[in-house]
Amino acid sequence: MHTMSTKRQSPVLACLVAAGLLAMSGAALATNQSQQRQQGRDVNQQAKQDARSTKIDCRQENNKSNAACRHDKRDTKQDGRQEKRDIKY
Repeated sequence: MHTMSTKRQSPVLACLVAAGLLAMSGAALATNQSQQRQQGRDVNQQAKQDARSTKIDCRQENNKSNAACRHDKRDTKQDGRQEKRDIKY
């Protein structure tokens, strides 16, 4: 009878081990995604700051219209968004 209970525990133990491994791999994936999101946010924030500086510099130089300065700002922000996508995907 003792050998019967060992045979029953073996599949249960295997399921527990498999579940543990699956949980650990999911945690590693979540950590990696979290780091990618954080890097993406950092890039996005830097792009916003760069865009502000671009527009301020454009206004100070006063060699472009306000619309052209806004366009430069949008381009700078779009470059940052693309860099963020490159990190995430």
